[in-house]
Amino acid sequence: MGATAEREALERLRVLVGEWVVEAEFPGQETAAGRCVFEWEVGGRFLVQRMRAPEPAPESMAVVSVDPDSGAYTQHYFDSRGVVRLYAMTFDGTVWQLLREKEDFSPLPFRQRFTGRLGADGDSIHGAWERSNATSGEWEKDFGLTYRRSR
Repeated sequence: MGATAEREALERLRVLVGEWVVEAEFPGQETAAGRCVFEWEVGGRFLVQRMRAPEPAPESMAVVSVDPDSGAYTQHYFDSRGVVRLYAMTFDGTVWQLLREKEDFSPLPFRQRFTGRLGADGDSIHGAWERSNATSGEWEKDFGLTYRRSR
């Protein structure tokens, strides 16, 4: 596996690179728009996501790394509240999922997952963040998130 798995995993992420308008749909609030940029850093070994989100979401930055042996993704997340988290990430070229089920740099008062689906044209991602009590298997929608490529 090794280098081949890593190359293939990085190649799948290429469709995310660019600028996106992000619409957040929080319950009981009007849909608000923000901006997101995905770009390669450190010689194309890491995908960096920078998000300027509308209130009440924090501004954030995430770095996606690829395990060179297995091709597995990890998203390293940082935000304007000082929150630092690690998410196990999958992306098969169509479905993007982030999952946090164990404590890392921050306590784990609840589990989280994001699932988004890339549109057929590659220019939109429709998804939602969900949360679950740490002891429960029930997932509840936290908020919707739609990405629309702007360039």
